[in-house]
Amino acid sequence: MIKILHVLDHSIPLHSGYTFRTAALLREQRALGWETYHLTSPKQGETSAQWEDVDGLRFHRTPLARGTLASLPIGKELALMKQLEKRLEEVARDVRPDIIHAHSPVLNILPAIKVARRLGIPVVYEIRAFWEDAAVDHGSTTEGSLRYRATRKLETRAIQQADHIFTICEGLRADIVARGTPANKVTVIPNAVDVDSFKLASPPDPQLQEKWGLIGKTVVGFIGSFYAYEGLDLLLDALPEMIRQRPDVRVLLVGGGPQEENLRQQAERLGLNEHVIFTGRVPHKEVGRYYDLINVLAYPRHPMRLTELVTPLKPLEAMAQGQLFVASDVGGHKELVEHNKTGILFKAGDRDALAQAISHLLNDPESWPEIKKNGRHFVEEIRNWPNSVANYVTPYSQLLGRQVVS
Repeated sequence: MIKILHVLDHSIPLHSGYTFRTAALLREQRALGWETYHLTSPKQGETSAQWEDVDGLRFHRTPLARGTLASLPIGKELALMKQLEKRLEEVARDVRPDIIHAHSPVLNILPAIKVARRLGIPVVYEIRAFWEDAAVDHGSTTEGSLRYRATRKLETRAIQQADHIFTICEGLRADIVARGTPANKVTVIPNAVDVDSFKLASPPDPQLQEKWGLIGKTVVGFIGSFYAYEGLDLLLDALPEMIRQRPDVRVLLVGGGPQEENLRQQAERLGLNEHVIFTGRVPHKEVGRYYDLINVLAYPRHPMRLTELVTPLKPLEAMAQGQLFVASDVGGHKELVEHNKTGILFKAGDRDALAQAISHLLNDPESWPEIKKNGRHFVEEIRNWPNSVANYVTPYSQLLGRQVVS
């Protein structure tokens, strides 16, 4: 039996790829008989509770940082880390973990290293994306800027100080090793899905079709957060050509996020309001019904460091549901998708290639059953959480000097 204290940016009940991956990892670690404890940073948001139980998991919470320092541009990060360090030491002294396991961003691992060293226990760092690359997409810095280089240096320092590094894909692993980290100190815990929690696609709900004007239409869709790197602007740029080839096509955008207003303005500017439907965010329990409305899912991520290095969850979820999809050929997608076998890849950043990929797939229904079957098989046999979480066993055992599973 081992005790692991996970340090997280945020968690459920907030909904994001980050929180869904976390919940899956924790449940699978518990299935191995390990005791897991969980602490979120102040970025979880305002709270008066010391802890919160969500879906059978207890999350210890950290109060927001207050005072003058917390209101300054760089001071707020320093205040956050100071607050997290204090709360982490309280929780760690209470639960007495064997390992402190900090997850991205770097703001979590730096306090974790300090606490772990004081308590004399191993500390590991799980990198889901690099903080500096996420900042580029958010528009708070540019690649190669002074802030970017400083953040990258901070990330590299944290990598060097942690006792072991976990990451989510081979792209990130290669980058970590290129920073001078021994290859045997880095382990990939791949993104995966809980196959049993995904139902195969069902016929669309006629009432929902009628609500959104989709009866008799061919629907290309995206469900998720509208970040710039997702490339939804490229999808709208490709839509006129798709309409020329198939006038009944509609683009269904389910969700919301930083780019929503820009996308609405783009649709209006291009004269596409009749062909683009924004549903807004929908309750999580309703998402499956919206997937059923879609003929082809589109994942047109733009080519940039973030998308080249990081693998997303969405294509795996599509495979689990037996859905058809097209995806740009960025590195993160190529690591997951086998072209013409589990999905369709197109040249990233090329609107004509995107339009042609969607049209070709829609015009080739004979290929659909095989693509759907191959995708489902891939997640059932390879990209599932038991397979991924099994990769923790050897590094944990080496750090503790004993076998952690029987």
